[in-house]
Amino acid sequence: MFKPVLHISTVTRSLIIIAFISLSSICAAEQLAVDTAIAPAPAFQTLLASNGQLNNNIPIPLPTQMASFYQQYVAKQGNELLQMKFWAKPYFDLYDRILSTNGLPIALKYLSVIESHLQPNLVSWAGAVGPWQLMPYEASRFGLKNNAAVDERTDFTKSTIVAAKLLKELYAEFGDWLLVIAAYNGGAGRVKEAIQKAGSNNFWKLQYFLPEETRNHVKKYIATHYLFEQNGGITTLTAAEVQQYLNQTQQRVDIANDSSLCAIEIKGHYNTEVICSYLKIASDYFYRLNPNINNQLATGKKYIMYLPVSKKELFEKAKQQILEQSIQMLLNAKPNF
Repeated sequence: MFKPVLHISTVTRSLIIIAFISLSSICAAEQLAVDTAIAPAPAFQTLLASNGQLNNNIPIPLPTQMASFYQQYVAKQGNELLQMKFWAKPYFDLYDRILSTNGLPIALKYLSVIESHLQPNLVSWAGAVGPWQLMPYEASRFGLKNNAAVDERTDFTKSTIVAAKLLKELYAEFGDWLLVIAAYNGGAGRVKEAIQKAGSNNFWKLQYFLPEETRNHVKKYIATHYLFEQNGGITTLTAAEVQQYLNQTQQRVDIANDSSLCAIEIKGHYNTEVICSYLKIASDYFYRLNPNINNQLATGKKYIMYLPVSKKELFEKAKQQILEQSIQMLLNAKPNF
């Protein structure tokens, strides 16, 4: 759809929010969304928690292909987007309700962020309008009024319901969220042509057969997701990567349901080799129980660690010594200047 991103003032945002938040519009949103609801795909049910986020203990690293783009994007857009976390909460709450009711990941709300920065009256050079930047033929196809008197593409509730329908259509066609984002921007035809030329449906392999605007649109979406969530999600992965995470998630579910194991929440600079040494657990077995433990602890986040029940008491008694030895190893590893 090739749409420019404009900006609005804080005053305008405030007026929009005041006009937007009303009980009647929220009730209408929920009723209209129910009318278009479908059951989530089995993959979503397995992978997603009740809020539509990844339901596992495994962080998703930023794709290596995104490192430079992400740094530049955050430098340019980061402050404004972080402010949006607060002033745009009413919009995000509405998006979450409609997207989840329609069986879609709620993270797709970030598509509206990069489409319009949540500006309802934004008009692109191509004629796309509204927070979801819908084209005229899409408005007509899904029953939105679009005439000289009224343009319902500017309505947050109605445009979000239409965007949900369109996103479901595209996912049914491509089965890959990165390709859905690309098709939403550049059209399904361009994406199918890129797949044919690349001989692959992997976005990272076909991206250079897409227009620069479209491939950067996908990258902006990924970057926005990471900026808001501090992690990736189902919509930032290729279809093959989603399957890998489904498998890892199922492994975590199996581990969590194993009565011979116990879960212990830890946080801090634990060295996993020290843990294994103290508890006399083979490291390969420990890592099967606790994938990506080192990466997650390194970010300062909590981690749900699984151990044999027989090792729980030993860990609880020795955890302070384990942590102290872990920190000492970390200090010893740092170069002296």
